[in-house]
Amino acid sequence: MLLELSPRQCRFHAASDCSPHRHLTLAQARRLALKAQGFSAASPETVNRGHLNRLLNRLGVLQIDSVNALARSHYLPVLSRLGPYPTALLDEAAWSRNRHRSLFEYWGHEASLLPLSLYPAMRWRMRRAQDGIGIYKHLARFGRERRDVIERVLASVCEQGPLGAGALNTREGPSGPWWDWSEEKQALEWLFAAGEVTVARRRGFERLYDLPERVLPAAVLNQPEPDLLEAHRQLLAQSAAALGVATEKDLRDYYRLAPSDTRAALETLVEDGTLTPVAVQGWRQPGYLLGEPSVPRRIDTAALLSPFDSLVWYRERTERLFGFHYRLEFYVPPRKRLYGYYVMPFLHGDRLVGRIDLRARRAEGELTVLALHPEPEVHFGEAQLADLAQQFEQLATWLGLPRIHLACERPLAQRLMAHWPVDSQRRRHL
Repeated sequence: MLLELSPRQCRFHAASDCSPHRHLTLAQARRLALKAQGFSAASPETVNRGHLNRLLNRLGVLQIDSVNALARSHYLPVLSRLGPYPTALLDEAAWSRNRHRSLFEYWGHEASLLPLSLYPAMRWRMRRAQDGIGIYKHLARFGRERRDVIERVLASVCEQGPLGAGALNTREGPSGPWWDWSEEKQALEWLFAAGEVTVARRRGFERLYDLPERVLPAAVLNQPEPDLLEAHRQLLAQSAAALGVATEKDLRDYYRLAPSDTRAALETLVEDGTLTPVAVQGWRQPGYLLGEPSVPRRIDTAALLSPFDSLVWYRERTERLFGFHYRLEFYVPPRKRLYGYYVMPFLHGDRLVGRIDLRARRAEGELTVLALHPEPEVHFGEAQLADLAQQFEQLATWLGLPRIHLACERPLAQRLMAHWPVDSQRRRHL
């Protein structure tokens, strides 16, 4: 239920300079966000293409990242929402050569998988990349100075694609540290950003590039390109649908859009009633709703979240919605880490109640629980512990790991032991 707010109570201003006339409590905002992100429905017994595609269209983006402490990051948000599923379904949606392909790779929220329906709305970003705008500085400079390499690499892809950077590398000697790309790799990345090649499939985690017309459906490539305003309207509306309720900055962050590009688009979305301004308890800036969504009375869910999950990837929003201060510690020296290398927030109901440092030890055949960190002032009751134990069992099964090693020595871990089934062959505690 949305509550009316009197003009005297409302001190926020929407993009169209009119005050929001709706009000949400923080708890309502959380539940709206969780519903929009796909956490309000029961997990299906068997996940099929329909379940997957509906979720992908709802989220509008999956972030890709090379960190592989458990599994590649794009696989985990689907698990968190739908439960155990065959990753081959997502591989098929992202990289198959048949009619079931429904995603393409591009720069969405960082490197991402995006629904094919958004391809026309991303063409402006490709054109800007051709002009050296919105891409890494070293790539922009390479695009200006090394057209000879770019043309040579593009010709090779035309003749031989799909190709990876390794197949084109002419550099002698070993590569250097991170970002020490060969000329051919830089050319491929420039061509990818400019939309002149796309990712046909992956070999392991290596991208194999080919021409868009040999990878993506003609019906997608032949769609008219929206103008800049309309493209940003589409992206902001998709962001609003995926976030539930969001500030202007939240909306921009979802697809990493610039304020100068989105200001007019946001104004027109408010003016035509597509987005509704709303005041949210404790927020300094107005939020925006897509249409008139109903707020769930409660959210019954339990999930371990990837650090790159769209529910928590914008850290300022995560803190504003959940009171949960979350930072990645991959690149923090071990002695300076507060919680661990690969820490997954634990969602229970409509709150983030803890942080779990997890690792898939594939050589040992075990899921290792290195640390359990309950949030301050959160008491883990029996329901939370039972659900957390079930999450560990589910994750280990999905990863194909026969054992769970509970390496944390906190009292909470001792209590958790009681919630493993008596006949479970997974439990091991040192």
